[in-house]
Formats: sequence, structure tokens, C-alpha cells
Amino acid sequence: MTATDTYLLLRAFCDELARCGIRQACTTPGSRSTPIVLSLVREPGIECFSHLDERCAAFFALGAAKASRLPVAVTCTSGTAAANLAPSVIEAFQARVPLLVLTADRPPELREVGAGQTIDQLKLYGDAVKWFFEVGVNEATPAALRFIRTLACRAYWTAVEGPPGPVHLNFPLREPLVLDEELPDDPTARADGHPYVLREPPAAPPAAQGPGPHPSGRLLIVAGAGTPDPTELAAFAARNGIPLLADPLSGARRGAAAVAHYDLLLRASGFTDGHRPDFIFRLGDV
Repeated sequence: MTATDTYLLLRAFCDELARCGIRQACTTPGSRSTPIVLSLVREPGIECFSHLDERCAAFFALGAAKASRLPVAVTCTSGTAAANLAPSVIEAFQARVPLLVLTADRPPELREVGAGQTIDQLKLYGDAVKWFFEVGVNEATPAALRFIRTLACRAYWTAVEGPPGPVHLNFPLREPLVLDEELPDDPTARADGHPYVLREPPAAPPAAQGPGPHPSGRLLIVAGAGTPDPTELAAFAARNGIPLLADPLSGARRGAAAVAHYDLLLRASGFTDGHRPDFIFRLGDV
């Protein structure tokens, strides 16, 4: 394996992240992570923010992901640098924030032999990530390039869907870590600019019938922090006459269906006894 192989694979990986929807990445200093950092920086579809400290980078990425509701990548070098990302990874898991954690690592032959900047990074964050994968960076064959593109797609959609959360990919990188020649073209990308792995869109819901009693009974929508598309949710509730109890952090406390001061109403037993819903739809964290 040469530096050209490493950079070809990582270029394809970052290209695929951008095609999926990654728009921001946070980088930190370190020699082992150089190929990842340079590949992210050279990807025109991703805006990179350089940080001197891993904790700062990770919490910046966490805030950016919260604001954009899209996964943000954060990368660091090997060893205890990766451990410094743990607080933000745990918070992302608890708050259901999509985060893509890309840690550089020593190759297997440099583990458990006293090499510097080396710790056990396999499943470093335990159950605080939705998915962990050790990425083998080998020869950049067409099959390997196609594989790493599918891997980028899976990492992105795992972070986004489900509830959202962090995904950890660990990259054991061998020297040389810098490139001294131009990279050849990569024919494995889709010519139309779409991701390598295409997802089928969810089925369209049945058309709304407008305000009035629902055949399933009395409905109620409860929206918490992290509610997807809060503006459309508020409009949907208003169109269909469904009461909406929206936490301020949901962004959905707006429109004719939003109930102001609902916390006071819910403390009144006389009101709750007479307005008990048959079905409650909960979105986000409450």
C-alpha cells in the first residue's frame, strides 16, 4: 500500500460524504490524521474548521450539527486525542445529534508494542455511538473504491436516521502519510453527482382531510427538542385541527394549533379529564 492508495481511498470517501449531505467538518492537528484532514480540506463540498484542541473541535461540531440538523464530521489523530472527543460523543448520543467521528489510528503492527500515541481505539466510545467500524485502508482497487463509497453512505445515513446519533469510524493509517504526486482520476463515482448508494424516499402519507374529528379518535401532537421540520409540523397541525404541545426547543411553537402555557392546563385535573386524547404523537426529545 502506498500513500497514493491511502489518498485515493480517502478522496473517494470524502467525495461521497459531500454527495450524501455533509457540509461541515472540524479538524485538529496531528501527523497520523494528515491524510484524513487533507482529504477533507480538498473536498470542495465540505467547509472545514481548524481547531487546536480536540475537545473544542468536537463541541464545535456538535453545535454545528444541532444548528444544521445535518451530520458534521470531526477528525483527530491517534492516541489520547481520540479520548478527548468522548464528552461530545456522549452528549451527541444522549441528545440525538448526528455526528461523524473520524479517528486516525496506528496500523495493527504498531499496536501493543509500545509505539507512541497509541491506545486501544476499537469501540473506544462503547455504547455511546450508533455504529463503530474499523476502516481498512489498503490498495485502491476499483472494488476497494466502491466499498469505501458505500461505507461513507452507510455512515452518513446511520448517523441521520433513526433516531440520529454519532457514528465512529477508525482509520489505521500507515506511513508515508504525505503525498508527493498527483492523484489519478477515480471512475467509480456516479456521473450524475448522486451518492453511490441511493435511498428510496419514504412513502407519501395519505392526503389530509382537513379539520374535524379523526376516525381514530382525538389526536394530540407533542413536540420536543430535535423535532424534524418544525415549521411544517406546526402547519400540518393547524391544517388538520390537531392540538400541538411544543417545547420551546422544538422550534414548533407557532401557528394556530400550538397551545400556549400548556403546562398550566395539564396541571388542571378538570381540564385533563375532559380532554384526554386517544392517540399521542411524540416527536423529538421530551
